[in-house]
Amino acid sequence: MNNKYDLIVVGGGVLGTFHAYHAIKKGLSVIILEKDAKPNGATVRNFGQVVPSGMNQKWQNFGRESLAIYKEIQKEFDITIRQNGTVYLASNEEEVQLIEELHEINKQNNYTSELFTKQQCLNKYDGLRSDYCKAGLYFPQEVTVEPRTMILQLHSFLKEQGVQVCYNTTVINTEEINGEVQVTSSNGEEYKASKVLICNGSDFKTLYPSIYNESDLVVSKLQMMQTKPQGSYKLNGSILTGLTIRRYEAFEECPSWNLIKSKEDPNSFEKKYGVHILFKQATDGSIILGDSHEYADAKNIDSLGFDLKEEIDSFMLQEAKKIIELPNYEIQHRWAGFYSQCKTKDIFEYTIGDNIHIVTGIGGKGMTGSAGFSKEKINKVFNLVYDK
Repeated sequence: MNNKYDLIVVGGGVLGTFHAYHAIKKGLSVIILEKDAKPNGATVRNFGQVVPSGMNQKWQNFGRESLAIYKEIQKEFDITIRQNGTVYLASNEEEVQLIEELHEINKQNNYTSELFTKQQCLNKYDGLRSDYCKAGLYFPQEVTVEPRTMILQLHSFLKEQGVQVCYNTTVINTEEINGEVQVTSSNGEEYKASKVLICNGSDFKTLYPSIYNESDLVVSKLQMMQTKPQGSYKLNGSILTGLTIRRYEAFEECPSWNLIKSKEDPNSFEKKYGVHILFKQATDGSIILGDSHEYADAKNIDSLGFDLKEEIDSFMLQEAKKIIELPNYEIQHRWAGFYSQCKTKDIFEYTIGDNIHIVTGIGGKGMTGSAGFSKEKINKVFNLVYDK
């Protein structure tokens, strides 16, 4: 193995992997060092919904570029991309007002969306309850992926392009020596590179723990569930609901947002646990639904625990049944995802010396925004011209 590269990426999740993707496209030599046998963090513990529509303007732009990148790769190599669109379902007049306002904002942004009447929603989405839905806002360009399969397929694609990918390789030290970075793994292997990008998700204990402990990074624990397969039932795209409309940052740009949010009960269960209800059908016909949010500072991540709160799952199931009548709500899998994010910034970036760059804390924007964001980051790190 050639142990000298232009770029070493520490972390094989979606954020690190797309940095490698853009670096290899620029003709750079790249290796990904992943500590686990396969990526096991937030990248594989999410819905697999790519939703630029839910982001603020900066991240919508990154997300829209990500959509183009996903679709470009899919033409060459199957990474499980399905263009089946996203709909936001309004359950009352306040939420109708918000989706109408977001529709107007996206007209200005030249991002295609369509307002659906109640009947259009009922016609398009089997099982949708008439007593829940008032209207919808549909984004036809958006896609879904199967996260656990997608990241491994993406690695396979990058290997074909010349990227080396090493699993079970825990990096325990990075050190800049004479303008070059030396990287050491736990098994004593040494690698050298011009630049190192550390995309470590919520692993705040292995490398530079003091930097994370003194930062405004927090970790969010999300609970999600997966039903048993639904037989012949088909859910026609990603479903995001009223609680999502009240949570996603894109809606914060709507004129009515502040007034509507001020009327909410701050002591409600959904506020306490950050619950909003989403539905996505996996390729095996099962339905993935969730999710919730509990938070801890980076230095207190262990306080979140790995146990799942039964009252959260019960609440989400209860709310989901008010929205869509599925053939069955039998749950076959329950899990928690752990996402790092910042309290005051949209992503955590920190440079050590000139050539070691930490990039993490992307939060729930990873699957949607990583492909677009990392293109810009690679150009900045290597002082390259940013080509759109």
